Amino acid sequence: MPDHRYLPALSVLGVGRSDIPADIAADAPPNRGEAAVASYSASHDADHGHQHHQHRQQHEHGHQRSGEAPPESQSIAQEGFSLVEVSVVMAIILLLAIVAIPTVRAYVIESRVTKVGEEIVRFVLHTRINAAGGSATPYGGISTVNLANMLRDSSAVSIGGTTAMPKVLHGLGSNGEINVSEADAGAAFSVTFSNVNHAACPGIASVLQRVSDTISLTPLSGATTVLKNATTRYSALDTESRCVQGDDNTFVFTAG
Repeated sequence: MPDHRYLPALSVLGVGRSDIPADIAADAPPNRGEAAVASYSASHDADHGHQHHQHRQQHEHGHQRSGEAPPESQSIAQEGFSLVEVSVVMAIILLLAIVAIPTVRAYVIESRVTKVGEEIVRFVLHTRINAAGGSATPYGGISTVNLANMLRDSSAVSIGGTTAMPKVLHGLGSNGEINVSEADAGAAFSVTFSNVNHAACPGIASVLQRVSDTISLTPLSGATTVLKNATTRYSALDTESRCVQGDDNTFVFTAG
């Protein structure tokens, strides 16, 4: 007779009843090895699932006791910016704008000086040539209309108003205008720059002093200073020191 004691061991090793000869399997007692293995496997899986559930509960409970949010809550809380962070960034941007805007404006104004000055030099030379003829009052009746007609296609200045009363803006200060009028009863003419920014000083005077007989400067809240005439030599350093901050300088250039 075969020894049935080894059948459970064979089952544990992966040998089933179908692999055992029929006469031996028929006389063998129930396979207690297979039942034991199945029972152990089910019990192990149940214990492992229970331990995993307990570990997860302890992990979440630990986060709550320490004041920390679970990982899922942390990822949600980290999205976006807080009101304080946004306020700080906006304050920094505002501060930079306050500091940078005047500097950028001064740079733009300074870069326009040469082009505007050259256009006025061209106008002065053109007017002098056309006025030559021996008359005692060659510039009688000259006005801003003459300047506007000549510079209407220029990109250096802006021309508005009407044909009879044009407005020529020089762009060297807020609402700064260029006006032309006769001087010395028509024996000469003057070109006036109003609302000139300090960034254009003394640049505009240095350009126009080449074609001007006299130059004067009048700050908004100050006395008029003669920068050039028959007895006073033009000085860029002196002119710069007399200009005031802001768009508060008025220059008058006279030629004849």
